[in-house]
Amino acid sequence: MLRRLDLNSDMGERETAEGLALDAALMPLITSVNIACGGHAGSRNLIRRTASLAQQHGVVVGAHPGLPDRQSFGRIEGDVTPNDIRCLVSEQVRTCSRVLDGEGLRLRHVKPHGALYNMAARDEGIAQAIVTAVCEVDRSLLLYALAGSVLAHVGEAAGLTVVYEGFADRAYRGNGQLVSRSETGAVIEDEDGVRAQLHQLIHGNVMTVDGTLIPVSIQSLCLHSDTPDALVLARMIRKELERTGIEVLAASHVHR
Repeated sequence: MLRRLDLNSDMGERETAEGLALDAALMPLITSVNIACGGHAGSRNLIRRTASLAQQHGVVVGAHPGLPDRQSFGRIEGDVTPNDIRCLVSEQVRTCSRVLDGEGLRLRHVKPHGALYNMAARDEGIAQAIVTAVCEVDRSLLLYALAGSVLAHVGEAAGLTVVYEGFADRAYRGNGQLVSRSETGAVIEDEDGVRAQLHQLIHGNVMTVDGTLIPVSIQSLCLHSDTPDALVLARMIRKELERTGIEVLAASHVHR
């Protein structure tokens, strides 16, 4: 069973009163935050605001680059070349880093968003483009990747420190990939279902949609802020981890 686990969440994606309030409520429950940096969502002002909130709660800050398609929230796979991806990831990560520098804060990691994340999980060319962009910006940045994915392997081969990520609110396929959000049942919304998958993951496995149990080794768990009842689920997850004696701390400490 896991002894340590990072909890991360994607934030800085909605500038509505509701979105800002949810980010503020979730922030004390997590240890790492991935801030949208102008692709699928976000703005310099929202990066600054979210990073300041993270600093107040001792949460480590990362960049969350996505495909530049705000209409679909970066969740629809498009016809983009590896060079396109290298450029957009580099640009978005540098934007986030510059905003943080202006606030006296440091960027610690990179986690791709949505379709970009899923494409990189299985496509070596796209994974290599993301890894190249991260290396060009700062080789000391941690790279979040789906546990067991192509992106994880390519990142490690390039010498990056990779954080193996898992999801308690997303359905898995037998090959370890996530079920597409376009398919029914891709998101686990009920509390009992999320709790059950959480306990599978902390014991090193997960039940797939075809009913098989596969091994999954994670170092970080994502808490999606746009899953229905996200705050209720986040509080439950934090409570369950504490109850089972798992130390919750940022990924940089999990790797020690």
